Amino acid sequence: MAVELTDANFEEIVLKSDKPVMIDFWAEWCGPCRMVAPIVEEMSGEYGDKAVIGKVNVDENPNISMKFGIRNIPTIIFLKNGELVDKSVGAVPKNVLTEKIDNLL
Repeated sequence: MAVELTDANFEEIVLKSDKPVMIDFWAEWCGPCRMVAPIVEEMSGEYGDKAVIGKVNVDENPNISMKFGIRNIPTIIFLKNGELVDKSVGAVPKNVLTEKIDNLL
């Protein structure tokens, strides 16, 4: 299951991670977010120990959203060593996301 990231646990789980990180920025009311959610969950199981797959509810965690300039959702960002290295905006197919995370492994 994807890690639920919050303003409180973000630094510990994401910024201090020695693995690549993929974060799905979403909200309850967002239709396209519901299309992407099963893909993110599936990837969480597939990448297990190789990468951190997380989700940020933008309504509940505005600080993280502001830090990365999230204006549209779903937005999925990719980080390595705490640095933003890639981004995908909108509902995209799974192969687009797996290719981006595979490039960081």
